[in-house]
Amino acid sequence: MTFWEHLDELRKVLFRSALVLLGVAIVFFIFKDFTFGIVFGPSDGNFALYRFANYLLGLFGQPPLEPFKLNVINIDLPAQFFIHISTSFYFAFVVSTPVILYFLWTFVSPALYPREKRAAVKAFALAAVFFYTGVLVGYFLLFPLTLRFLGTYQVMEDVTNQISLKSYISTFFSLILILGLVFELPTVAALLSKLGLLYKHTLKKYRRHAFVVLLILAAIITPTGDPFTLMAVGLPLYGLYEISILMCRSRKAEESDAESSVNQEEKE
Repeated sequence: MTFWEHLDELRKVLFRSALVLLGVAIVFFIFKDFTFGIVFGPSDGNFALYRFANYLLGLFGQPPLEPFKLNVINIDLPAQFFIHISTSFYFAFVVSTPVILYFLWTFVSPALYPREKRAAVKAFALAAVFFYTGVLVGYFLLFPLTLRFLGTYQVMEDVTNQISLKSYISTFFSLILILGLVFELPTVAALLSKLGLLYKHTLKKYRRHAFVVLLILAAIITPTGDPFTLMAVGLPLYGLYEISILMCRSRKAEESDAESSVNQEEKE
C-alpha cells in the first residue's frame, strides 16, 4: 500500500471509532437516570463502601458512621445541559476504549510479525485490566473517601458546604481517571523490562525509596489529610509496585533468551 492508501485506512479507523464513541455517548445521554445514578452514588449514605464500613464497625462493636447525604447545587444556567453532554462522552470513552483499541489494532497488526502480534495483544489486554481495576478502585474507594471528608469538612459550624455541580463532576472524573492511569504502572514496567530498560533487581533495590515516593503520590492524589485515606490509597499503589517487580524480567533471563535466540539462528 502507498502512503495515501495507508492514510485512507487510518481515516476509516478514526471514523469508525468516532461513530462508536458517539453511539455509546448517545445511549448514556438517553439513559440519564442510570448515568447520573452512578455519578452521584457516592454522595448517598447508602453507598456500598459506607455500608461495608458500617458492617466492619458493627463486628468490632463500634457505632456506625454518621448519616451522610451531600446536596449538590447548580449556579450556572446552561451548566446542567452541557455537563450532561460531557458526562455522557466521559462514560462513552471509558466503555468504548477496548473497541477503539481494536480498530487501531486492525490498522497496525498487518505490519507486525506473529511474535510481535502476540506480545502486543498481551500488552493491550494487560493495560485494559489494570486501567479498569484502577477506575473501579477510584469509584468504590478513593472518590467516596475524598467526598465524605471534603463534603463534611467545615472550618466553622456557621459555614455550610454547598457543592456546585461543576465542582462535583470535575473531582469525580479527575480522581477516577487519574487512578486508572496510575494503575498502569505494572504495564509500563513490563514494557520497559521487555525493551531492556528496567530489570527486576533494580526495582527490588529501590523498594524502600519507592514506598516513600508512592506515599507522597498518594498524598497528592488524595486531597484529604487523614491517615486512613492516605493508607487506603498508598497500600494499593505499593501493591502495584510489587506486581511490577513480578512482571519485570531479570538480567539473567534476558541473557539466557538472547543466547537461545543466537543458538536458534545458528541452527537455521
